[in-house]
Amino acid sequence: MKLLAIVGSPRLKGNTNYLVDQALAEAANLGAQTEKIVLSQYKVNPCLGHTDCASFDSCRQKDDAGWILDRLCEADGVILATPVYYYNVSAQMKAFIDRNYFLYEHDRKSQAKAVGVIVVAEALGIEDTLHTLNLYINEAFDVGEDRIFIVSGYAGGPGEVKNNLSLVAEARKLGKKMVESLKTEGIG
Repeated sequence: MKLLAIVGSPRLKGNTNYLVDQALAEAANLGAQTEKIVLSQYKVNPCLGHTDCASFDSCRQKDDAGWILDRLCEADGVILATPVYYYNVSAQMKAFIDRNYFLYEHDRKSQAKAVGVIVVAEALGIEDTLHTLNLYINEAFDVGEDRIFIVSGYAGGPGEVKNNLSLVAEARKLGKKMVESLKTEGIG
């Protein structure tokens, strides 16, 4: 069972990454093979909006998005995690979402049978961010609503989320629920 986290936070020791680590640790404890891709550590250029994208065998951009999208498509479960920056997903997550257009144009979706969402805001924007991620999930995955697990909450400064014990517990529960969900699908 492969569980992949795509993280849109540029802060390696920030709140979003901390919650993702909690979810992945719980999943690993239950036997999942986990991987975390922090988008800011790779080169993921914005989509160039080619009108003839469907005619290309591979994306014309030679950056890290290609192999990241391949991993996304191969994973049994995917966690999408982002802080809220200016009332929505981070720029890193938005660039990644836009690069999924190549998959869309080639009628390719992730095989994931469970999707987790982790969103952390300082004050505002959780609802808009969840809306954006739900639109993406509906397009990129074939999973029912009962297999989408969401954790969202607030943290003001870097590292503050560690003091929000209920949110940390929810992140761990997300990892557990995803593994349990995948096992009911016969994966693992």
